[in-house]
Amino acid sequence: MKIIYWSGTGNTEAMANLILEGVKEAGAVGELINISTTDVDSIANEEVVVLGCPCMGDEELEDGEFLPFLESIEGDLNGKKVALFGSYGWGSGEWMENFEEKIKDLGASLPLESLIVNYTPEGEDEERCREYGRQIAAL
Repeated sequence: MKIIYWSGTGNTEAMANLILEGVKEAGAVGELINISTTDVDSIANEEVVVLGCPCMGDEELEDGEFLPFLESIEGDLNGKKVALFGSYGWGSGEWMENFEEKIKDLGASLPLESLIVNYTPEGEDEERCREYGRQIAAL
């Protein structure tokens, strides 16, 4: 499975790495893809897609790289199982609720509760990320 993310400060990237640890602990194979440095060839053959983006500005998804990427894969999300994650520094998590609605509107299902972490995943949040990876592996 592909864990596709964008990270500005490294917090969402740290989450992606911990999620991958959980995926591997569960015996599944995962691949990290930072859309800033790696092109995503296709998600058409993926049953489960994992997307990560932090909260930016006024509780919004990053619009310089992540939103254009998301628009480029919109047609491939219909019928897929999608897991969402991201970090935030302020606000109530409304950005993730909006992200979830967008994904559902594209015809994808969200079989797991999305994972958000305030700032850097540390302590208990590290284990929450690993557990999320284990849950994703079981989908």
